[in-house]
Amino acid sequence: MTPEQASARAAEICALAPVIPVLVIDDAAKAADLAAALVAGGLPALEVTLRTPAALDAIRAMARVEGGAVGAGTLLTPEDVRRAKEAGATFGVSPGATDRLLAACEEADLPLLPGAATATEAMALLERGYTVQKFFPAEASGGAAALKSIGAPIPRIGFCPTGGVSLKNAGDYLSLPNVLCVGGSWVAPADKVASGDWAAIEALAREAAALPR
Repeated sequence: MTPEQASARAAEICALAPVIPVLVIDDAAKAADLAAALVAGGLPALEVTLRTPAALDAIRAMARVEGGAVGAGTLLTPEDVRRAKEAGATFGVSPGATDRLLAACEEADLPLLPGAATATEAMALLERGYTVQKFFPAEASGGAAALKSIGAPIPRIGFCPTGGVSLKNAGDYLSLPNVLCVGGSWVAPADKVASGDWAAIEALAREAAALPR
């Protein structure tokens, strides 16, 4: 998969809904129900971060949920890419980008949202062919104002800002012409997941899915 093909597929994933839930899952047994609730609420693209021992099993479970597109977040190494793809991830997300990681995703045919926080990082990825990128950490890097400034001279890049994005500020990002969607964890609060309150999570998903962009 070329970077151009990867970005085309990433753009399709970003177009599915205004919000991609960023999920840190401790109990894989709850993964399928969580995915079903989010998909039912209108958020089909799901990012499971590889930050817990349960993450890969969670991806396996979510990959079987009809209507969902499950990706692996926090990809750092080629081994992460291999394991994520084997678990059923259909796209990847990384906090930054290295040549080894980009090459691994290209070789594995895994569409990637590579992370960038500065104009130089965004330009380096664009030079390689990545026109769809993750802006991370969004709030710590200056928020919507910073992303607006970056987008003005580099309009060819579409971003998915993640990191500190919430229901309160999501609209600030989604109103920008260079933002395709946002990534956020607020749609799956840890306490609601732990208690299995899927109705509450579906309601949060519906609220997020209704955000204008």
